[in-house]
Amino acid sequence: MTKTHPERPSETAASTNAGALGPSVRRHLGQTLRSAYADTLAAPISQRLEALVQQLAKPKP
Repeated sequence: MTKTHPERPSETAASTNAGALGPSVRRHLGQTLRSAYADTLAAPISQRLEALVQQLAKPKP
């Protein structure tokens, strides 16, 4: 038995509303997010994060 959650939108509703934003709104959001995170993307990657990424790239035995 599946329990429904009225406060959560269903997967069907989410997929129906996925394209609800117009192209100009999506463009504006993209530009705003790129400018907000530009410094983060330009910053060097920490050694710890780089080591973790390298571990993920190794094939599992």
